[in-house]
Amino acid sequence: MKTNTIFSLLAAGLIAGGLIATQAFAADKPASTADSPMQGRLLQRLADKLNLTADQRSQIKEVIAGEKDTLVPLATAVHDARKGLRTAIRAGDATEASVRAAAAKVAAAEADLAVERMKLYGKIAPILTDAQRRQLADLQQRADDFADNAIARIGPGLGN
Repeated sequence: MKTNTIFSLLAAGLIAGGLIATQAFAADKPASTADSPMQGRLLQRLADKLNLTADQRSQIKEVIAGEKDTLVPLATAVHDARKGLRTAIRAGDATEASVRAAAAKVAAAEADLAVERMKLYGKIAPILTDAQRRQLADLQQRADDFADNAIARIGPGLGN
């Protein structure tokens, strides 16, 4: 399940962009309406690990804010499609065809969001230094390794 270096860098950048975007949106909300205190700490830790300057944080927030009207409907479409898939799977009259149709809607919504994330990465990556992009790629690789190891550990235990 290893990805090539370019894909890893792109994925890492997109994840970081998404996390930073979430942080930017949460920063605009009063503390009582923020999604989760843990989310804010996680995003702060990521920004700190990348040693983002105040100027970089500001520039990234500006990029994200400029794309908010595009990102929110796309994220909502992915969420709605995933709920539809869950409903299709759990339906009493579920069929392979109905689940495949619902899964195709998820795939289409995720593809639309992926294209927007690619565009967003193209705007955010130049804000980062080469060292920050390498650090981001390293963080993504560690996340991939963690997931690979978790799957390897869980797999043999399934069905026991």
